[in-house]
Amino acid sequence: MVRILEATERYQILRKLEPRAVVAVARHGYPLRGVILDTETTGLDAHQDEVIEIGLIGFSFNDKGEIGDVTAVYSALQPPSVPISQDITRLTGITDAMVRGKAIDMSAVRALVEPADLIIAHNAGFDRPFCEALSPTFARKAWTCSNSEIDWGIRGYEGTKLGYLINQSGYFHVGHRAVDDCFALLEVLARSREDGDRLPFAELYDASKRSRVRIFAEGAPFDLKDLLKARGYRWSDGSDGRPKSWWIEMAEEAVEEELRFLRNDIYRRKEADPPVQRLTAFDRFRGRR
Repeated sequence: MVRILEATERYQILRKLEPRAVVAVARHGYPLRGVILDTETTGLDAHQDEVIEIGLIGFSFNDKGEIGDVTAVYSALQPPSVPISQDITRLTGITDAMVRGKAIDMSAVRALVEPADLIIAHNAGFDRPFCEALSPTFARKAWTCSNSEIDWGIRGYEGTKLGYLINQSGYFHVGHRAVDDCFALLEVLARSREDGDRLPFAELYDASKRSRVRIFAEGAPFDLKDLLKARGYRWSDGSDGRPKSWWIEMAEEAVEEELRFLRNDIYRRKEADPPVQRLTAFDRFRGRR
């Protein structure tokens, strides 16, 4: 029946996503280790809000970006120091009753994370600061973001939210916990297009190996701020340790052209030398200090 419906091209069939089995020993040929993680928190600020749930999946992969086996899974709830707000309960489905008496076993988390060559989160800029507040182990790892470091549009996806990616990959899942989303993301990353293009995870792994560069237009004239904004610059108020200025992040190969733009159109001085910061996967997505 499914094949008949699909053949009409009038129906989209969604298959229930079944979590992969965890293996005791990973297959040969996949020597690298990755961790997909997701957190739920009491708010958006890692300096004052707290993690109330964490989900992690360990998996093997190789240097071509091919995914091997799921090697470990960990999921836990824990109570925050203050009651969970109604807004957070509506957003996450987590109540005070659910977390009462629970705890995140940090030794189990470290055992899964320490061997990892790469940490993957679908919003790494959010998850990394919260995870680093949980354990310094996370701070020593390379991170990558499956939301921002994969060109989902060129792959035919209409959005980058995990729900869109899952459905347009032909799946639905009924889990409500963080680890369920981790399993869902794993399947999306492992799904190739019909034209045989490389896996999304291969693109993500390649992105993690490339340096990125931030340029800070420090001292740029105020009346040119709209020109900077139109070019993609964002404002930093200096509270996170970065210069108080407009800034942009880009690939290494685009830096010289951007510096020419700043010198010619913003500073109008060829000798202008705005601050430049080079970042690797070990530096990206950190929170403010």
